[in-house]
Amino acid sequence: MQEVNKKVLLLGRLGVGKTSLVNRFVHNRFSDTYFSTIGVRIEKKQVVLTDVNMNLVIWDIAGESSQRNTPQSYFLGAHGIIYLFDITVATTYENIEEEIAFVKQKLAGVPFVIVANKTDLLGPGELELLVKNMKVKPDMTCSAKNNINVEPVFVELCKLMLLNS
Repeated sequence: MQEVNKKVLLLGRLGVGKTSLVNRFVHNRFSDTYFSTIGVRIEKKQVVLTDVNMNLVIWDIAGESSQRNTPQSYFLGAHGIIYLFDITVATTYENIEEEIAFVKQKLAGVPFVIVANKTDLLGPGELELLVKNMKVKPDMTCSAKNNINVEPVFVELCKLMLLNS
């Protein structure tokens, strides 16, 4: 079985649940206590696909009001990106087109997954209505708290990174 190493950037605004997503994926735990990430926090986890063991080095980058404020050195060597936003807070996705365009310009050709988090905070039908009215539709939705679609977010990015290699 082939083994590959991939650097994944987890980007998004402050408070969208990036650290919660990583903690759920890597350690299968969730905490309601909020801790702001300072700089970058790095975690590792292996994802086993059909014929590849993919060793992910996940860079949980501190939330910024704009990705233009993210230190440029954090982008170096990235193989994949998860851009996370809070589906319940419009300010975390109202400028998403501009943010995504900036990151894609920085990392041209790098696989990208746009993910709406905190779906557990929505009532029946609210998610569909919110997504329907968004300019940029998320590729996936998840809830780090309730462990809904957390692993599929990372698996989907892994598949895209394999196709890109």
